[in-house]
Amino acid sequence: MRAQQAHSIPRSGRRERRRVETRERIYRAALALFAERGFMETTVEDITEAADVGKGTFFNYFPTKQHVLATYGAERVATVERALALAKTGAGPVIEILHELATDLAGQSKESPALLRAIYGAHAADANVRGELQRRMNTARRALAQIFRLAQARGEVRRDLSAPVMARQMQLVFHGIMSSWSLNPRGSLRATAEEIWNVFAPALQPADAHLAATDRRRRPR
Repeated sequence: MRAQQAHSIPRSGRRERRRVETRERIYRAALALFAERGFMETTVEDITEAADVGKGTFFNYFPTKQHVLATYGAERVATVERALALAKTGAGPVIEILHELATDLAGQSKESPALLRAIYGAHAADANVRGELQRRMNTARRALAQIFRLAQARGEVRRDLSAPVMARQMQLVFHGIMSSWSLNPRGSLRATAEEIWNVFAPALQPADAHLAATDRRRRPR
């Protein structure tokens, strides 16, 4: 029975699975080397040796090693876009979706400090990488602004600031957290982001909620 099932798998399906597995192996090998040696110091030959593939195979999936980082950035953008799709369903409070995005840092909370340092170093040293980062950030910011608009429409966050402004400020704050943590990683990145969210979140509250909270703090006990 198992032999029949294996035989029934279309060849095109097996080929596509192997392609996906090979691409993922190259991608993960590259990220591991970036973390170990730094982006600038890692060559395509290093990556192909670590992934046990030929250079031609590497170029079938990634035109340059910069495209590996572009893929990494695309995955971060996809995380924000999935959060936007979830917010549009109205399945739960939008502020909780923002909370998860902030504390997960768009899917980067489990990354090693060495990898984050390598990525930030690549952005600083390579103009092409830096330009790609800016494009990805702009795309993510637009999606994040849409999430803030939904939160405003539902009365969950303040309306006296524009959604794009709040999206930009959130990006700046949490990119700063990642950069700082990568240089001095005390505790987990997610725990650090959670601490900052607890400071950042009250500033998002609607005016009435903010005034009520301020009044409660001022009352004598």
